[in-house]
Amino acid sequence: MQTSSPVIPERNWRFDAGLLRRYDRPGPRYTSYPTAPNFAEGFGEVDFRDIARRSNEDPIPRQISLYVHIPYCQSPCFYCGCNRVITRDEAKGRIYLDRLQREIALVAPLFDRDREVVQLHLGGGTPNFLAPRLLGELVGSLGRQFSFSHALDRDFSIELDPRFVTPADVEVLSAIGFNRTSLGVQDFDPEVQKAVNREQGIDETLAIIDACRRFGMRSVNVDLIYGLPKQTLAGFARTLDTVIAARPDRLAIYGYAHMPRLFKAQKQIRDEDLPSAEGKLALLELAVQRLGDAGYEYIGMDHFALPGDELARAQREGSLHRNFMGYTTHAQTDLVGFGVSAISHVGDSFTQNHRDLPSWEAAVDAGRLPIWRGLMLGNDDVLRADLIQQLMCRGEIDVRRVEKAYGIDFGEYFADALDALRPLQDDGLVQCPPGTIRATPRGRALLRIIAMCFDRYLGNPAEGVRYSRTI
Repeated sequence: MQTSSPVIPERNWRFDAGLLRRYDRPGPRYTSYPTAPNFAEGFGEVDFRDIARRSNEDPIPRQISLYVHIPYCQSPCFYCGCNRVITRDEAKGRIYLDRLQREIALVAPLFDRDREVVQLHLGGGTPNFLAPRLLGELVGSLGRQFSFSHALDRDFSIELDPRFVTPADVEVLSAIGFNRTSLGVQDFDPEVQKAVNREQGIDETLAIIDACRRFGMRSVNVDLIYGLPKQTLAGFARTLDTVIAARPDRLAIYGYAHMPRLFKAQKQIRDEDLPSAEGKLALLELAVQRLGDAGYEYIGMDHFALPGDELARAQREGSLHRNFMGYTTHAQTDLVGFGVSAISHVGDSFTQNHRDLPSWEAAVDAGRLPIWRGLMLGNDDVLRADLIQQLMCRGEIDVRRVEKAYGIDFGEYFADALDALRPLQDDGLVQCPPGTIRATPRGRALLRIIAMCFDRYLGNPAEGVRYSRTI
């Protein structure tokens, strides 16, 4: 649920290294609530078919967002924690696409054709592992099975590795219908690139940004990472200067999460090459300062955007939304995911496909929906998801609206959460004037910590997972 009152965005957050250091602890990124570790096996195809049917029967059926996961990468980036498969065998792209088309044919008939697709995102892995003609075939298959919106504000986006795409490819992608791109950069410093096994030229990257603009892409996002091995303030400053000069519409500045026990590739990174905790904070402070000085507005979490970008406008208008694809302007949609590990959010449910490629392949080959696990949200889940969505997108909770919408006394229902918030209030991270819980400028960098106060699943031994650190 969204409130219509306008939001005055924080152009920047107030950087306080001491507080960030104190609250730097593991926690969810809240692309969903409950988070994926709480999904349960045994929630499968029968459940999803019933959920899809009921979603079609809503008095005002939701529009649809589509996500497609392409797992393949030609080489491993040592920092990466994504679900990916390393191969240089381009023939595997054709084989994967064939199975994707079969999965689409299984899922699409479950949704009424009058429900328009307003958002499509291809993530990975490296989506441009598939040649442009294969990507065109994929989009064509989706367009035949679903009803693509023709609205001017529809978002068709794709993540690109600039090392393996050309300006001519970008022209084809634009003709296919993509109007947004996200480019991985991380850091242009040669020593950092060698340490993470991702050597990427400045000129080739800037050429792709230029091509995106020349061929009509509405928005370009650039990803950077702070806390990488061999990273220095001077080197990262040069990267920031180069990227800011290119003026992408959005930037994502992620903190590197060193979790080698979970991600094998990270074992290639030596602990002694990583910046200290103080050094990592200094890199973040540098990025925040440079982006603020360049006129970028802080959207939330790790994301920044120019004032005229649709994300910034959505934040001001109170229509910003967060899901597994990140921040988006399309709030009231059902999300349908395709491919290995993809997650769907239809109605008050989550479902996730098999995370390992052989299991996903076997299910599709058998003509089954390749669902591994899922969750049906209870009333408490829906309520807390609404609160956390408000925090992550607006930086505040409208207490009175919540009480009216859910028929609760906020103080009684969330007594434990309010107790957990008090230390954050004492540290100046949160203010609680009558009817509102609001992150302060000092607390904007710690939205995950504030949201964790309302997460009833945290501390559950059954989670069996380590989250990345919040900074």
